[in-house]
Amino acid sequence: MKTRTLRNAISIALLVAVTGTGEWALAQDTTTETVTQGRTPVTKAPAKAQPKKTTDKSTTPVATNLPIVAVTGTRIRGGTTPSPVITVGSEQIQQEGFADLGEVIRSVSQNFSGGQNPGVTGATGGFGNQNFTGGSALNLRGLGADASLTLLNGHRLAYDGFSQAVDISAIPVEAIDRLEIVADGASAIYGSDAVGGVANVILKHDYDGVTLGARYGGANDGGLATREYTATAGTTWATGGLIATFKDADVDPIYTRQRSYTKYLGYQGDPYTIYNGSDSRSGLVSVHQSMGNVAELRLDALGTKRDMTGYTPIQAGSYYRYTPDTSIGLVSPSIEFFLRNDWSITLGGTYGEDDTVDEYHIVSATGSSLNTQTWYRNKSRSWEIGAEGPLFPVGGEEARLAVGVGSRTNEFRVVPKVSGSPYGGDEQARFAYAELDVPFVSPSSGILGVHRLEFSAAMRGEDYASFGRVATPKFGLIYDPSADFTLKASWGKSFKAPLLYQRYAGKTVYLWSASMVGAGGSPADATALMSVGGNPDLHAERARTWSASLALHPEALPGLEAELTWFDIDYIDRVVNPVIYQQALSDRAYADSDFVRRSPTPEQIQKFFAVYGAAFYNYSGRVYDPSKVMAIIHDEYVNAARQRIQGLDLTGSYHFSLGSGQLTVRGSASWLNSVQITSAGQPEQTLAGTVFNPARLKGRVGAVWLSGGFSASGSVNYNGGVTNRLPTVTQKTASFTTLDTTLNYDIGKRAGALSGLTLGLSVQNLLNRVPPLYTALYATYVPYDATNYSAIGRFISVSVSKHW
Repeated sequence: MKTRTLRNAISIALLVAVTGTGEWALAQDTTTETVTQGRTPVTKAPAKAQPKKTTDKSTTPVATNLPIVAVTGTRIRGGTTPSPVITVGSEQIQQEGFADLGEVIRSVSQNFSGGQNPGVTGATGGFGNQNFTGGSALNLRGLGADASLTLLNGHRLAYDGFSQAVDISAIPVEAIDRLEIVADGASAIYGSDAVGGVANVILKHDYDGVTLGARYGGANDGGLATREYTATAGTTWATGGLIATFKDADVDPIYTRQRSYTKYLGYQGDPYTIYNGSDSRSGLVSVHQSMGNVAELRLDALGTKRDMTGYTPIQAGSYYRYTPDTSIGLVSPSIEFFLRNDWSITLGGTYGEDDTVDEYHIVSATGSSLNTQTWYRNKSRSWEIGAEGPLFPVGGEEARLAVGVGSRTNEFRVVPKVSGSPYGGDEQARFAYAELDVPFVSPSSGILGVHRLEFSAAMRGEDYASFGRVATPKFGLIYDPSADFTLKASWGKSFKAPLLYQRYAGKTVYLWSASMVGAGGSPADATALMSVGGNPDLHAERARTWSASLALHPEALPGLEAELTWFDIDYIDRVVNPVIYQQALSDRAYADSDFVRRSPTPEQIQKFFAVYGAAFYNYSGRVYDPSKVMAIIHDEYVNAARQRIQGLDLTGSYHFSLGSGQLTVRGSASWLNSVQITSAGQPEQTLAGTVFNPARLKGRVGAVWLSGGFSASGSVNYNGGVTNRLPTVTQKTASFTTLDTTLNYDIGKRAGALSGLTLGLSVQNLLNRVPPLYTALYATYVPYDATNYSAIGRFISVSVSKHW
């Protein structure tokens, strides 16, 4: 990369290697094999990765068949992050009855269930809220799935559909060791998209044996009949290991007629789905091989195929049947070399694809005809090389450095097969990063009032072929006054590159009647032209993030852990359609803007069509007449919006002995306040607590009791009410509280056919609560906010698995 940032990073790495302080280290968005002990940010590392109190330059590398220790949110091995880390392990996933990672992230208080998620209907507030592929995407703080980064063993996956989401549910849950989420800006570590935060899916490192499983379930009120079959196999040997898993899942849709509050929608006898059906198959392989004390090879590969089916009414006797088919693939090899003095160098690459073929058929009494067929293709390619290791002794431990460089290319193509022209493009980014961790005081220092004091600094520079360079720093401080509690603070900058869809979408011109765009009292034949589409001149969205937290972990109560965090995000230059077109000619804020031109001349109209008129749609109800056009409205994507997001997170857990077993109580809650100014001169809009945005308060609290091979769990989920503002009335919905419970029994190893058998029973929404209802904007829309509340109702499932 021909940038000063890259040259400086390379110079630092080479200087460290040549001077013998160390040689190289960790690369490739790699955060594998994290070992976290609930007391954030304490970590437990194998001997190889433990910080050394002194640097012995004669030290030779130790055995390499131990897992690498890294923490999501930092590239320092065995390091700590000043941002809170949410960890959901495989045991918790099983104990609480989650069937896939989509269900896991939707249970997280800091995550919004809108965006790309099953059950989100097409009538839920705009481009970002729709179930296009059937996948599940992370959406931290409700900033959008494109502003939350998802990694698999530290590797980026290809984007899903057109909204730059990543389908986390494509990863088979049977192969997962844990999910770690940092709900704080992380672009200084990982680059673009990590504005709301980052989630890292960490696979099981070693697995022995074969496990076959099956799960059956259905909704109490009908629909969502679910059939899942899984196979997981793995083995280990003296110098490596392998795990492979396959999952087949078939899910029936939920129709409006199956719910009392939606059965009036659509037309008698015509299908209308509020939860689409799907058939998916997923496979994953992860292998690692040590080459003595020299290096370790790793390979992760993922493949998923999902076919989705949904129905939407057109008029009595006819309806749309849409069948998007999605294929996802990932291959990520890497090699890590172990050098002297606890340094290492890693070289890795990743290739990913995500293809969706979206078909709409019109079905009527006369048969079925293909209406549209569109192919959406996403590709990603990246390589990275980096180094990590100790610099010098300090505070009884060692200061450590991580540096690296790399390149990433994303491609996006849309190919209409029935009508329309193809469009798309690609983006290349070259990057360099550096991260420094300095433990000024360690617990072994014995300083009264300063149990630990640690400082971290990270910087990442990215150079994009389109909009240029972006630099994102992050600074963190961790202070333990005593062994009982920890104070943490972080400040940084993050960014998100614009969606390739937002840059390259085809341009379209619409003709509206003047009254439809707010020109009250205008002549009946007056019209307005409006353009929409991509903008190749978009630049990066930018954010300033900071957080402060207090973590409690008293030595007198070793089972108690709690953390309270304040977060603040100032997010500018968000890409939006800048005009609310229904108010384009009535809102004074648009009068002097660049988005609305009144009384255009014939020459201006002609030029407008030359630039934006690739497609033209007349919705005015009258024949187009240039002399009747009273305004031109520009509603293409622009960097215009500003959002401010603030709030509090509270997490905690307490485990203790109870009777013959162990009881763990854990919970989390998040309070959110977010506002937006869509464009200059526009009033501030409240986001949090309004329809199709996160509720102000979301939480989950529960308990798990373990005794031998038996576990029983119960959890209460709370999602606050939201305000629905219609042109004539404002409504506040009720809150939504549900109860989940799961029972599991692991027979364990014993003689006979029952050895290794595990049985499970799970009930979600035990009390069969219906979602809070409101008056929808249109009579054909569902009467509830599908981004916050589920229409599934009580869902009962049974599972069985056997391990050999």
